[in-house]
Amino acid sequence: MKKLLALLFSVFLLNSPSVFADDISDFQIEGMSIGDSLLDYMTEDEIFEEIKFTKDNYYYLNEPNKYTEVYLRKEFPVYKAGLSVFFKNNSSNKYVTNKNEKYKIVFIRGRINYVEDFSSCTIKRDEIVKVLSEMFPNIEKQEAVLVHPLDPSGNSIIDDITFNFNSGDELRASCSDWEEVFRNKNNYTEGLSIAIQSKEIGNWLSDY
Repeated sequence: MKKLLALLFSVFLLNSPSVFADDISDFQIEGMSIGDSLLDYMTEDEIFEEIKFTKDNYYYLNEPNKYTEVYLRKEFPVYKAGLSVFFKNNSSNKYVTNKNEKYKIVFIRGRINYVEDFSSCTIKRDEIVKVLSEMFPNIEKQEAVLVHPLDPSGNSIIDDITFNFNSGDELRASCSDWEEVFRNKNNYTEGLSIAIQSKEIGNWLSDY
């Protein structure tokens, strides 16, 4: 049975009070799980329309087109700023994976905006991390403040806390803080994100 991973006020709700997970395949964010097909949530036309907006987002990576990001641009019950997911490309069709794994989701991120309110974001993030730490007392946790490679000024950061499962999968709770001129120029938002990601895409995102 899937376990519900959802931020509601300051609490993560799961359908079991005791969780002993070695990967993130059993978790859901707004009903979505790693391994689902994106076609269960969007039509193919909607997917291709979203790709127009995201196709160049990861140009700074060594393999920028290995995966594709798609936004589900609607207000969810918990993640008011929407969700984003990744699926894998292949060489024969730039945005479609093989027939047996078409649009297979390998990353899910829920977002809540805290625009120009980084302090409130980190407070909420730390509340969530406290709950997760109690749920996963034996899972390694890493904290890091990262300079975002998209901003050449070096003044945009991601304050990140990651739970590293033995499988290599990760659960991340992060606050983004863009340099304001850069954010406004690019019409970006900023705030809290909660993400579940497979090992494969974690390796790809860190390869730049």
